[in-house]
Amino acid sequence: MDVPVYNMKGESVGSMSIDEAMLGGSLNPQLIKQAYVCYHANQRQGSAQTKGRGEVNGSTRKIYKQKGTGRARHGNKKAPQFRGGGHAHEKRRTREDYRQTMPKKMRRKANLNALLAKFVDNEVKIVDSISFDSPSTKGMKGMLNALGIDRKVLLALPEGSVDARLSARNIDDVTMCRSDQLTAWNLLNSRYVIIEKAELEAYLAGPQTQTGKDAKLEPRGRKAGEEVA
Repeated sequence: MDVPVYNMKGESVGSMSIDEAMLGGSLNPQLIKQAYVCYHANQRQGSAQTKGRGEVNGSTRKIYKQKGTGRARHGNKKAPQFRGGGHAHEKRRTREDYRQTMPKKMRRKANLNALLAKFVDNEVKIVDSISFDSPSTKGMKGMLNALGIDRKVLLALPEGSVDARLSARNIDDVTMCRSDQLTAWNLLNSRYVIIEKAELEAYLAGPQTQTGKDAKLEPRGRKAGEEVA
């Protein structure tokens, strides 16, 4: 698969060959969904809480007299049966664990397959270089318009690209991540993906694409002299 490479002005300056087999060969929706649900669940804090009748705001005045009205006996309006009242069986602040796990190789395959889905839909914009002399929101908006970005976009930037991050932080529908941390979660949460050519090559040559036995025997990115666990 040949994908065009653009400059910051939206002009085509070449192409990049993508090995579809490295990204899974064909789409696996079940695997992608499992990874997406896993990433989503792992972001939950598990600290939800509701208020009982003694914790909600409101007057403690008795709403009407005890006898003589022909109505049921009530105290204040904070009882559960009233609108705005507390919960009858309130949820206390206890940490609940919603965490899910997936084998590392499955996660990596799902991330690569999600990236393949973006390539199939022509939603990956490869740029030769993203650089700014100083933070410029106007310059970043100009690049997005030149690339034809009209929906939510994920901007994958290398570590240390401060000016580019400052240029994009105030733009609506732009989310950012490190280019070596592309996951099924952040890929599928945006319509488009923008990444530098060199960073994409490094991602595809890094440990994220090791989904076989070599991931344990000869892991990429291992420091010299470090033994395999």
